[in-house]
Amino acid sequence: MKIRIIFAILLLVAVMAGCSSDPDYKVDVTKDLYFVKDTAMPFEVKVTENKKAVKGLDVSAHLAMTEMDHGSYDVKLEEGKNGTYTGKVNLPMGGKYEAAFTLEKDGKKTEKVIELNVTKPKGVAKVNGQWITDEDVSFYKFINQLQLAINRESAQKQYKGEQLEEELTYLEAQEKTLEDKNQLLTQIIRLRAMALLADEKGHKATETEVDAALSKARGQYNQFESAKKLINEYGEEKFWATEKQQYQMIVMSQKVQKDLVTKAKKENPKAGEQEIYYQAQKDYEELLVSQVNSLKIEIM
Repeated sequence: MKIRIIFAILLLVAVMAGCSSDPDYKVDVTKDLYFVKDTAMPFEVKVTENKKAVKGLDVSAHLAMTEMDHGSYDVKLEEGKNGTYTGKVNLPMGGKYEAAFTLEKDGKKTEKVIELNVTKPKGVAKVNGQWITDEDVSFYKFINQLQLAINRESAQKQYKGEQLEEELTYLEAQEKTLEDKNQLLTQIIRLRAMALLADEKGHKATETEVDAALSKARGQYNQFESAKKLINEYGEEKFWATEKQQYQMIVMSQKVQKDLVTKAKKENPKAGEQEIYYQAQKDYEELLVSQVNSLKIEIM
C-alpha cells in the first residue's frame, strides 16, 4: 500500500515537473499582414518568453478565415533578429483570420493561436507607420517629368546640332527610369527621413519659410513654357497644394544641411567654400544613411 502511495506521489511530481518545463511562448505580430491580389505578402512575428526574445525555433503557421471557408494556408517562418520570424503568404482576400502557430525547439512542440485582421494596404510603403500612397508616388513621377521637360527646353536653347542630339538622347533615356517605382520610393523616403531627423533636432518649418521657398520654386517653373503647360494640365491648384506639403519637408531637410555647413566651417576654419560644402554634403549622405537605417520601413 505504501509503495503504491509513494509511486503515485512520484508520478504526480514527474507530471507536474513536466508541465512546468513546457515553454510559455508569446507570439506578437510585428509586421501587419496585408492582402494584395495574387501577391505573397510578408508576415512577421516576434516570439518571447518572460519578455525575452526566443531564438532557435522552427516556426510555422496555419492560417484560415474565421467567418467563411476559403481554405487554409500554411507558411514557414524563417528566423530573423531578436526573436523575429518572417515568411510570405498569398491570401485570397482580406478579413478575419485565425493563425495557429507550431513552435518547435529541441524536439519540443508548442502551439499558439492568435487572431489576425487582414486588410488592404493604404499605400505602397510605410515609414514609421506613415503611409506612402500611390498618389505620393504619382506626384514624384510628375515632379521628375517636370524636371526632364525643363532640362529638355534648356538643352534646346543652349545646344545645337550633334551636341543637342546627344543631350536629348540622354534625357530620353532618363525618362524611361520614371517607371521605376523603387527609384521614386527612394526619393520619397530620403526626404521624409531627413524631415523626421530635423524634427527630432527641434527644427520647425514656419509658414513664412515654406511660402518663400514655394514662391522661389514657382518663379523657376514660370521661366519654362514646358513646365507651365504640364502644371496647367495637372491642375494648378492641386499641384501647388501638394507641392506645399513637399516644401514643408524640403525646408526641414535644408535646416539639417545648414547645420552641417556650420559644423564643417567650425571644424575647418581655413577651408575654402567648395571644400566646406563638399564636406557638408558628405556628412549629409552619411547622416541620411544612418537615419534611414533607424526608421521602420515596410515596402508592400
